Amino acid sequence: MTSSCADSKLRIFSLNSNKPLAEKIAAAVGVPLGKSSVTRFSDGEIQINIDESIRGADVFLIQSTSAPVNDNLMELLIMIDALRRASARNINVVMPYYGYARQDRKTRAREPITAKLVANMLQRAGADRILALDLHAPQIQGFFDIPVDHLVGSPLLADYFLANHLEENAVVVSPDHGGVGRARKLAQFLKAPIAIIDKRRPRANVAEVMNIIGKVSGKRAIIIDDMIDTAGTITLAAQALMDAGASEVYASCTHPVLSGPAIERITKSPIKKLIVTDSINLPQEKVIDKMVQVSVGPLMGDAIRRIYHDEPVSPLFINRYQGHNQNQ
Repeated sequence: MTSSCADSKLRIFSLNSNKPLAEKIAAAVGVPLGKSSVTRFSDGEIQINIDESIRGADVFLIQSTSAPVNDNLMELLIMIDALRRASARNINVVMPYYGYARQDRKTRAREPITAKLVANMLQRAGADRILALDLHAPQIQGFFDIPVDHLVGSPLLADYFLANHLEENAVVVSPDHGGVGRARKLAQFLKAPIAIIDKRRPRANVAEVMNIIGKVSGKRAIIIDDMIDTAGTITLAAQALMDAGASEVYASCTHPVLSGPAIERITKSPIKKLIVTDSINLPQEKVIDKMVQVSVGPLMGDAIRRIYHDEPVSPLFINRYQGHNQNQ
């Protein structure tokens, strides 16, 4: 058991992107959220005040750079600067969702690599460590010259499927070739085979399903992705799986971006349940009946405790059932 963090130099602060998750993380660590305020000048500029001493403290700052991504990113950069100028010993940035992660390479001429630009800004502002969850491209870790702890959401998603006995007669489906590694990991947890959706994307946020590689007929199909944005890919995949004879389709992801027509598409799709985490704080109108949310608060809280006490985070890469079996 990791030792307590109470009465220590550990401080946890949250900005505005996901206060409910920040409260869960702080509760899991066992320390209260630090006192700070975010206000705006009349022209919209962000002003941040830290309302307690953090001199010599190890600070963990929680902020997802989800929508409104530019406001949340500026809040984060300004807060890092404030912490550095207030003499925090270490500034650990906890990013349950890393915005701009899809712009991780040049696919056309004269295109920016914005994921790298964001990494540069975080480091230049004064971040000493990044704690991230399911980066869209794992190589983004290499964009930083500071330590990056990269957690994964698949163990939590696997816990849901195992707890509800949904692994029986299941096949785990990757919605594209790039997500095969993620699908294999979930399939290992569920002891299930995998299938792959072979698709062509004619332009951004538009996906066209071409073929299904693997056996899905008569099986419970479980689609896994790192994020769902407009839900075009996931709903087309679900329909293709049903057309190929799947008995039912579940979808899962770590980051429910759910922009534009996503909610309408999911509601009308053959997806039976959509299992997501709370890495992004969803407004009430986006929380629909077929959605199930699992919290990453305990996972990220455990990671913070381990980092603070210089303990390994590798035990967090197994799911609850796997860990129970290993301890028997």
